[in-house]
Amino acid sequence: MKRCLFAAMLALVAVPAHAQDAYPSRPITMIVPFPPGGVADITGRPTAAAMEKVLKQPVVVANRTGAGGAVGNAVVANAKPDGYTILMALSSITVIPAADALFDRKPAYSLDQFMPIALISADPTILVVHPSLPVKSLKELVALARSKPGQMSFSSSGIYGALHMPMVMFLHAAKLKMRHVPTNGGGPAITALLGGHVELTVGGPAAISGHVKAGKMRPIVGWGGKRHEAYADVPTFKELGYDIEYYIWAGMFAPRGTPEAVMKVLRDAARKAVEDSDFKSTMAKVNSPINYLDAPEFAKYWEADGKRLAALVKVVGKVEDKK
Repeated sequence: MKRCLFAAMLALVAVPAHAQDAYPSRPITMIVPFPPGGVADITGRPTAAAMEKVLKQPVVVANRTGAGGAVGNAVVANAKPDGYTILMALSSITVIPAADALFDRKPAYSLDQFMPIALISADPTILVVHPSLPVKSLKELVALARSKPGQMSFSSSGIYGALHMPMVMFLHAAKLKMRHVPTNGGGPAITALLGGHVELTVGGPAAISGHVKAGKMRPIVGWGGKRHEAYADVPTFKELGYDIEYYIWAGMFAPRGTPEAVMKVLRDAARKAVEDSDFKSTMAKVNSPINYLDAPEFAKYWEADGKRLAALVKVVGKVEDKK
């Protein structure tokens, strides 16, 4: 009897270690903090599909939208750190806490609540206009905007969001005034332009690709340090005399406290996912080059980019939602 009891106790002790070794043993949820149609969603879905092949478990994409990404980010920040809830975030993950501090309001989350898994993409944003707008160059756009200050409108993914910040950089550099129409994500921002509710917007190459090809929007200028290979005829701001540069990146995070062994599985899955032929094909179709960085390199990239964006928030100052 004692031997049986001792064996049963050993079995119980062994369960936690076995369960950890077996990760993942059930579906993983990838939170995308924006609606479908934007960079986070367009990047997140093929990444999830490729990771499923490696992990042998479903990776379910869940769009948890609101507050320019803050709602979805906060869901992951406060999730159980067991590897079953991860985040596909944009560069705006850094901007939101900086904006909260500027307004002296309780932050939705803090950056130290996240652990980087991998950077997947980092593309320069591109300014696009509705095809009915009679401009085909930045010079013509600036001239038109100056002729009717405050009357032209642009949409974004939300105040201080990944699409709002580059536009603010441009407006400050060109000394222009336009009406800002914030939405709850990159997809809705594009929809606002397609519907003629605004005259221009900002988008990542992946998000605007199909619409540009269909002639439903016209690219005018890019924020990259050099021209995007898929938009070789679109000049950069730097070429045109504006010293501004901006990239919208998509990267994966886990809640702080996720076990090292689990993080290794997720990191390995991300690395293999970006090497997957289907993933590469999907990203190529939307003109979004893969810019993979593993966790240590991504952490350094995130820190440097975060300092730059936090400084930009202070330069921009308080911007209220006037919807």
